[in-house]
Amino acid sequence: MAAFDPWDPDFLADPYPAYAELRSRGRVQYFEPTDQWLVPHHADVSALLRDRRLGRAYQHRFSHEDFGRTAPPPEHEPFHTLNDHGMLDLEPPDHTRIRRLVSKAFTPRTVERLKPYVAKLAGELVDDLVHKGGGDLLADVAEPLPVAVIAEMLGIPEADRAPLRPWSADICGMYELNPSQDTAVKAVRASVEFSDYLRGLIAERRDEPGEDLISGLIAAHDEGDRLTEQEMISTAVLLLNAGHEATVNATVNGWYALFRNPAQLAALRSDHALVPTAVEELMRYDTPLQLFERWVLDEIEIDGTTIPRGAEIAMLFGSANHDPEVFHRPGELDLTRSENPHISFSAGIHYCIGAPLARIELAASMTALLEKAPTLSLAEEPQRKPNFVIRGLEGLRVTSGGS
Repeated sequence: MAAFDPWDPDFLADPYPAYAELRSRGRVQYFEPTDQWLVPHHADVSALLRDRRLGRAYQHRFSHEDFGRTAPPPEHEPFHTLNDHGMLDLEPPDHTRIRRLVSKAFTPRTVERLKPYVAKLAGELVDDLVHKGGGDLLADVAEPLPVAVIAEMLGIPEADRAPLRPWSADICGMYELNPSQDTAVKAVRASVEFSDYLRGLIAERRDEPGEDLISGLIAAHDEGDRLTEQEMISTAVLLLNAGHEATVNATVNGWYALFRNPAQLAALRSDHALVPTAVEELMRYDTPLQLFERWVLDEIEIDGTTIPRGAEIAMLFGSANHDPEVFHRPGELDLTRSENPHISFSAGIHYCIGAPLARIELAASMTALLEKAPTLSLAEEPQRKPNFVIRGLEGLRVTSGGS
């Protein structure tokens, strides 16, 4: 049977057989290399994401010593300061307060108003790709679309956007299992540079407010909603990172899956009305975020196994999205799948606030490629990134015959 080994290239190429083996062995298993409890079943993952005995953080209740954990090295402090003040790694009441403020920018009405802008930008990017006869779908379409959208929402000037994706990539490296010292050094440097840039931008927006989200957060603070400068910085970084990382990887993972399933691609090309269910199915089929972690704040029991306070649980989204108890023939790509309760956007209080926007972006780029590049094809086999938690490709070279 396939083995769960998040550093093995064969596993990274196709982790789904190993997930099936994990599910067959039970509902929870201890994984010594990362000192985590792996949870592979959909029902358990879904329930635990909503279980308040677990938390993304623990320092709102315990010290490192009380929790049986070692404090991070002092030299990593800039990364942890940045990361720990974003709402993804906060618990109520701080999480509730920040999410309430940010959610105003992601209401259905607000996101719906972005549709024409997103569609126009996606069309322009695909036009450029077609004009060249092809290129790297990741660098030419998948990356620039969501980065531009979230940067526009935040109010980051176009001339300042070049470092955003490299900063994000270096910071997100710390979310992998057992990150190396080199990864930590890059993440710390990116955290310092990104924070310094945003601190300057916030100062500018205090003097000259705009219609952007950063100006909105400053205004909310001035009106009495408590939001520290660090929380503003961390929130902006989180929105940029989370606001494009999943979308970028969902785009290239999705198109690579389509190229490997030509009958499904042909069906999509002949019926563009399948785009909404195709977006959901591709998010399920090759999940961009494979694992999500939670700390055990109060002892829990899973299937007779007691998991103590201070332990860490690794919820395997990729495995949950392939659980045959929930999905009929989960290993098959089915763009018409109507019952699709995938958990690629998480669940509970940390459900992805940008999910509606991500869906619009994914649908816009897919529609533009179907309409403007109907003969799009794979130019060469892509390389998988050597990452497990955030699953993606180094690039996706394609050729296009245009329309």
